[in-house]
Amino acid sequence: MNRPIVIILGLIVAGLGLASLFTVSETEYAIRFQLGRIVKADYEPGLHVKLPFVNNIRKYDRRILTLDTSPEPMLTSEQKFVEVDSFVKWRIVDVSQFYSATQGNEALALNRLSDIVDDRLRNQIASRTLAEVVSEQRVSTMQDIAASANTAATEFGVEVVDVRIKSIELPDDVRESVFRRMAADRQKAANLYRYEGREEAERIRSDADRQATIILAEAERDGQRLRGEGDATATRTYAEAYNQDEEFYSFYRSLQAYQNAFSSPGDVMVLDPSAEFFDYFGGQGGQGASDRE
Repeated sequence: MNRPIVIILGLIVAGLGLASLFTVSETEYAIRFQLGRIVKADYEPGLHVKLPFVNNIRKYDRRILTLDTSPEPMLTSEQKFVEVDSFVKWRIVDVSQFYSATQGNEALALNRLSDIVDDRLRNQIASRTLAEVVSEQRVSTMQDIAASANTAATEFGVEVVDVRIKSIELPDDVRESVFRRMAADRQKAANLYRYEGREEAERIRSDADRQATIILAEAERDGQRLRGEGDATATRTYAEAYNQDEEFYSFYRSLQAYQNAFSSPGDVMVLDPSAEFFDYFGGQGGQGASDRE
């Protein structure tokens, strides 16, 4: 056989061999068609064989994908508009059903999925008040939306893994109204705290004044008692001293009287020299008193 023909035939055989092989990765679904009809769709990852020019292969991503929707204005149960921005996590779970329902058009599948999620999101927002939409109930809202959308999406082989609300924006007029209401609520709470604080302060001051009055009264009582005891002790001491030596006691008291009377150099007193006050101004042992007699 002519060598060029052999080479050509070899190339044709090699080309047919390569054309009959295809690979499927772990992140892909593969569908094998024969004359436009699905023949097989459950390929495992690895190398597989097909009939060249008879079979063709379509591949789809089997990973979790993200559908980022555009912000949409929606009405709450109070007939107030909010602008909701969300995204969807989804994946293909039945590639044959997905292809049959969408003819393999991923854009069509995304549009249908977006409509499903948008419809469920509107229904959930419409059943809640504005306060509930922006509160912690948003978590339960997203869970309800994901469950409902997943039920509807199974008809074209898609699973809705999760629905997340990225932001909920209020129109300017609604935002201003909400801000004023929130400010009024915070002011009301602040006034309540101030009133409770003043009430507590008055109670503390009243209790402190009462305790101070009690402490002062008890101190005055104890002081009077101690002074009385001291006076009684002093009187008893004086009496005992007087009984032991009346003459010395009189002399001692007279000295104290002289000291108090003549404590300043300029003091002047006019008294009768024979007065009792000068009994001890004479000689020893009250000589002034003897002379007076």
